[in-house]
Amino acid sequence: MQIVSLDRLMEMVGEDLGTSDWFTIDQDRINAFADVTLDHQFIHVDEEQAAKTPLGGTIAHGFLTLSLVPYFTAEVGVMPENLAMMFNYGLDKLRFISPVKSGSDVRAHGKLVDVSEKGPGQLLIKTEITIEIKDEEKPAMVAETLTMAITAG
Repeated sequence: MQIVSLDRLMEMVGEDLGTSDWFTIDQDRINAFADVTLDHQFIHVDEEQAAKTPLGGTIAHGFLTLSLVPYFTAEVGVMPENLAMMFNYGLDKLRFISPVKSGSDVRAHGKLVDVSEKGPGQLLIKTEITIEIKDEEKPAMVAETLTMAITAG
């Protein structure tokens, strides 16, 4: 996570924020996510039945891929100095483009899209996060994430 002055943060709009390290989404993680969300659709958890589909095996839930955004933004995110707190504010756009097969490596690429002041010490930061799949042409997901940053002082 880059920590920068407010002036520098405003200057960075449109800039590339870099690419994270690779992260493996294995079947154990997919199964755990299915348990937490109560989404046990066979394409995610039944390896034998999923192998008979055109995908050839199980895939991660789209929302599992999305749930990794906070992890990845620790590497490809940017925040202002004097940060008191930050929280998820939502999404402007979200597309699941390609399925993530069990055992795939994924990584995130970030781009700062916008920074707007919503009030004294309140900054709404929009970041485009693209989740790439190793050795795949198309990404798994593209999202415009919104983060509210509250600064002190």
